[in-house]
Amino acid sequence: MKKLLHISFLLVGFFATAQTALYNSGNMQLHGNAELGFHTNLINESTFETTSGLVGFYGNNPIQVSGSIAPTLFDAEIFLPSNLFLGTTLNISNNFNFVEGNVLSSLNNQVVYLNFLDNTFFTGENDASKVTGFAAITNKTIFSFPVGDQSQLRPLMLESDSNNELAICAYLRQDPSNPSAISENFDIEEKVRNIGAITDKEFWILQGDVPSTVTLSWNPESDLVNLGNTVEDIILVGWSKTGNLWTVIGNTAFSGDLNQGFLVSEKFVPSDYAAITFGTVPLPLDTFAVNNPTLGNYFVSPNGDGINDVLIIDNLGESESNNLQIYNRFGQKVFEMDNYSDEFNGFSNQNNLVINKSQGLAEGVYFYIVTLFDLELNYQGFLFLDK
Repeated sequence: MKKLLHISFLLVGFFATAQTALYNSGNMQLHGNAELGFHTNLINESTFETTSGLVGFYGNNPIQVSGSIAPTLFDAEIFLPSNLFLGTTLNISNNFNFVEGNVLSSLNNQVVYLNFLDNTFFTGENDASKVTGFAAITNKTIFSFPVGDQSQLRPLMLESDSNNELAICAYLRQDPSNPSAISENFDIEEKVRNIGAITDKEFWILQGDVPSTVTLSWNPESDLVNLGNTVEDIILVGWSKTGNLWTVIGNTAFSGDLNQGFLVSEKFVPSDYAAITFGTVPLPLDTFAVNNPTLGNYFVSPNGDGINDVLIIDNLGESESNNLQIYNRFGQKVFEMDNYSDEFNGFSNQNNLVINKSQGLAEGVYFYIVTLFDLELNYQGFLFLDK
């Protein structure tokens, strides 16, 4: 095994100095805890499947992965400020670590993507390191796609009825009516009558054949303050492939305000739509109504001093049947309880993608939704968690 690893590193060094790429026409493998670092392009024309070890993409110059056969890596990471460009699909079977740099692919080519297989997970995604082309999943039901544009992470959470044989996702901070990165366009004036307005700031492409819900968040750059009057106006809309116009997908939950928040969609089949984004309900002709009043914003500091150690919602006991849900800024549910009574103290009770659950949730802003079933009321707002 040591001999094979030694040869692999020699090959990388040789090709890095002798030409602009490592050309694989054999059968590259890693064994045990082997680590292989690429500082040059990879042209893959034969089997390259690792079942252990780490493959990293490093350096100050851009690196491209191309060729007719998609490599499958066990663990991989990117520490490449000049970015990793995919000319062919790159499969990951265990873990992908975003350290620095983006993974790019053509937004005009939906068959090339960073593909997270089966039980694969990722870590470290942030505004400076994410997928700025297409990300994909294979044999997964729940997944948060680490997509965005050059400057910010704009993830999409997918929750499907069953495993997706394949689902792909990309984010574009561009006008859907005239996007510069793709050849298609989705005129925001072509819409059904029960849509008031559609954002010209951003949209997502999501494809998959399994009925699913999505969670999408917005921030000040989404500019929803100039789209709707209140957060209750915001709805998820999709460009119908059959109708060639924007139609309502709808929401089952939302929280936040027009500057920052998220929504959870109604169930839909992603591949029925070429693009999805934020729209509004038509504005009332005579009067303005707010359907969901807020209980206010809260501060929780679980430090044991007896002050604000838990989330206390006054008078919630007046409802004999209520439900509290708390979400992070990306719309990931971190806490839920029926008939809530002052139990939330900064820890998640959800069996999902929360990392380091035993250490408690990270400090920051969270969104809550309170439903009073017996009173037929729904409230939403913010809470700030201070560690």
